[in-house]
Amino acid sequence: MPNVTANNVVNINKEDDFGFGTQVRKSPYFDATVRWGATAFSVYNHMYIPRAFGDPEQNFWNLVNDAILCDVAAERQVEVTGPDAAEFVQRMTPRDLSSMAVGQCKYILMTNAEGGILNDPILLRLAENHFWISLADSDILLWAQGLAVYAELDVTISEPDVSPLQLQGPRSVDVMKALFGDSIMDLRYFWLREVELNGIPLIVSRTGWSSELGYELYLRDGSRGDELWETIMAAGRPFALQPGHTSSIRRIEGGMLSYHADADMSTNPYELGMDRLVNLDIETDFIGKAALQRIQVQGVSRKQVGLWIDAAPLKGPNTTFWPLECNGELVGKVTSAVYSPRLEQNIALAMVAVEYAELGTELEVRTASGSARAVVVEKPFFDPKKKLAISA
Repeated sequence: MPNVTANNVVNINKEDDFGFGTQVRKSPYFDATVRWGATAFSVYNHMYIPRAFGDPEQNFWNLVNDAILCDVAAERQVEVTGPDAAEFVQRMTPRDLSSMAVGQCKYILMTNAEGGILNDPILLRLAENHFWISLADSDILLWAQGLAVYAELDVTISEPDVSPLQLQGPRSVDVMKALFGDSIMDLRYFWLREVELNGIPLIVSRTGWSSELGYELYLRDGSRGDELWETIMAAGRPFALQPGHTSSIRRIEGGMLSYHADADMSTNPYELGMDRLVNLDIETDFIGKAALQRIQVQGVSRKQVGLWIDAAPLKGPNTTFWPLECNGELVGKVTSAVYSPRLEQNIALAMVAVEYAELGTELEVRTASGSARAVVVEKPFFDPKKKLAISA
């Protein structure tokens, strides 16, 4: 039988079948990831996602020094097509999309009527009236289909046969050149290209959830997942490519959100310092516009901050929200925490009352192993201008 841990990760007993049941889908790369050493899986968007290929610290070093290939097929797509697709997508986000070109990608927030964040996906524009919303973990397909019923717009909402892989790390560009030739170097940050690889239909984008240089390869034929995985791994052998999983260490270093941890529908963009993704002066009456206008005027009562945690190196990411106190008063919570071997520090993202959000503020955090001192610091913790991700 599988060993299912408290944080919903299933560990493999390779002598037996294992899993969460048939209601959780397996990706086109599932068998390949097991073959290449995946030792644990979690569930994301109702699909298995690999969460371990051995030591997570080694996975981090593989990512930042060379390259890793990650099965992120659980990053499901909501496809919006039809004559009114652009108008429909604009109604779902406070970010101004009026200048978004065909072939471009944008990081967006999706808000509900109260201004709460429902998802923070990447939006891809494949054609004038063809969009993919590449999701974090939540049921936006159902939300979008429900909205479409009453939108009085000519759109079709579906989940296509699309399964992404992430190829991330400084040597990912070498692997991509081996696969697609030098012309792939022309692909700019947050842009996409339609390509084929040995007849396998793909969309390739210069995006990824790592804060490193990287690419996402969106497979458009799930029957060829195993073939695609093996082709990439073979091309990456001269460049030290390793199978891997999205790195909690690197994404927290980069201040990247994990939905349900650092944000949810009770969190608004202003609390996260994401004002740049809210354009209140656009003509479209997007969902949450009135609420966000009100919040902008009134201000917020809490803010996301970065923390150093003065304690022994954490053995892994937190699996519960840790209380933050000041003089015995509860003032916030740690949402994501991990030990960074590069920075030689425990680092964390936290949500705190605004009066405790000033840099240098000292707080007490109640971790799983006891209380510790925490200090509010700048975030992101490493490469704040994302020079690594942007440069190729």
